[in-house]
Amino acid sequence: MNLLLITQYFWPEGFRVNDIATEYQKRGNKVTVLTGLPNYPSGSVPKEYKNKKNRIQIYNDVKVIRSFLVERGKKLSGLALNYASFAIASIVPAVTKIPKNDYKIILVYQVSPVSMIVPGIVLKYLYKKPLVIYCHDLWPASLTTVGVNDKGLLYKIVKHISRFIYAQADELLISSKSFEKYLRKELSLKNEITYLPVYAEDLFGEVQSNIEQSEKLNLVFAGNVGEIQGVDDIIKAANILKNEENIVFHIVGDGTAHASCLELAQQYGLKNVVFHGRHPIEKMREFYDKADAFLVSMKKNEVVSYTLPNKVQSYLAAGKPILGMIDGETKSVIEEANCGYCVDAENYEELAKVILRFKDESIKYEMFGQNAKKYYEQNFSKEDFFEKLDTILQTTYKRVKENEYV
Repeated sequence: MNLLLITQYFWPEGFRVNDIATEYQKRGNKVTVLTGLPNYPSGSVPKEYKNKKNRIQIYNDVKVIRSFLVERGKKLSGLALNYASFAIASIVPAVTKIPKNDYKIILVYQVSPVSMIVPGIVLKYLYKKPLVIYCHDLWPASLTTVGVNDKGLLYKIVKHISRFIYAQADELLISSKSFEKYLRKELSLKNEITYLPVYAEDLFGEVQSNIEQSEKLNLVFAGNVGEIQGVDDIIKAANILKNEENIVFHIVGDGTAHASCLELAQQYGLKNVVFHGRHPIEKMREFYDKADAFLVSMKKNEVVSYTLPNKVQSYLAAGKPILGMIDGETKSVIEEANCGYCVDAENYEELAKVILRFKDESIKYEMFGQNAKKYYEQNFSKEDFFEKLDTILQTTYKRVKENEYV
């Protein structure tokens, strides 16, 4: 199936969509990616992408077409311009640089913002191409994570826009089971909705198992360090445990809250927290090898609780215990898999207690790890993902084309 994949974020930015594009191409399909200029999470476009450089690239045999966008910067106003600029500017290369006969169907890998779907809608109606939306962030609900009042005028306007955008999908895929409830209840969508959880890249399944208790308990948080991820609460738990010399917290990643979390750790005078910064996915294996258990956290927010962060699949694939401070879908997965412990979002005092409990239960390290691996293989396998994705794309294409002649 020849596929046009639209996403505002793509390599060299570290998103799961990079692997999806590569793997779908490897499986005998032709994939073309329409994306923006890389600027996440730094907020700045690298110099090698400025002045119209590298607007067409090849990544693992996948053709990548890049659109102009305004870089994110560090302020909310810059983020709004970033979102709007891609939605508008990407229409030009979508029409002028990608021949309509190069693809049969459009797949939008939608994280924030929902406006990244706009070029897909234009192409759907311009060229009569089926449109599949793969939803990873709920809109307008995601606006509440940056302080937008869900009772205000802006939220209501974006809600109407989001409803219209999602309604254009010929098939709507969701990465978390809880999303359907929101889309049906809050946006009154009537689309076909299919649950399609993502998998973890192969390297995470090759992580070394630590089944014996070592001198130190290494706890690893890997991923975006943004405001909503609640890493500051992990720092607060580390402060409670600062006299436990054999417990070390490793923060691997970067984001808008990285500086404030680093400052908080310095204010506490913590020596049990190590900030490793952001690393390419190829280097993440060494941090996963080191981990005795993984940490996942989020702030208390109803919308956030609907989401299953992609790091959870990576943690499960690595076959090690997970200690969570998070509500909703992720908490349910940890409990259902019986692969660790989970406390309520923002409850760092209880997290500290759970970590001490876990440290004294080395006999459970192997059991939790095996349970994690088993749960991953049963629920998030790569083969199942691509078999299901291909079936969805093929059947959607056939259904839409048949309806054209009814």
